[in-house]
Amino acid sequence: MKFAIALFAPPHAPSSRRALRFAEAALNSGHEIVRLFFYQDSVHTASSNIVSPQDELDMPGEWRTLIEKHQLDAVVCIAAALRRGVLNEQEAQRYNRPAANAHTPWELSGLGQLHEAAQLADRLICFGDN
Repeated sequence: MKFAIALFAPPHAPSSRRALRFAEAALNSGHEIVRLFFYQDSVHTASSNIVSPQDELDMPGEWRTLIEKHQLDAVVCIAAALRRGVLNEQEAQRYNRPAANAHTPWELSGLGQLHEAAQLADRLICFGDN
């Protein structure tokens, strides 16, 4: 089965961890993830400036590891990212900001990527903010 996964919660919310575990289980069961789409507060997952306390799971790092290990398509909603100060090099230059904090493997793009993912997948699974 092909899954598209949309995340809406900040990186340390319980639903972000549930989404990560779902993605791991799906991949370990032989399913495909056509795209991960980070929207609303989940765009903070792409920020390289998040530092997790030593006694907590580093959710942005866990997501990055999963994405790189399985070469997943990880799209961050550009409008939500810009509003929250999550910028890649191109957007930092465009808006004359001093630094970028979203790097590979994250791709900033529009909501059309979520629509396309829903069309390519057998199921769109959404994880909210609780």
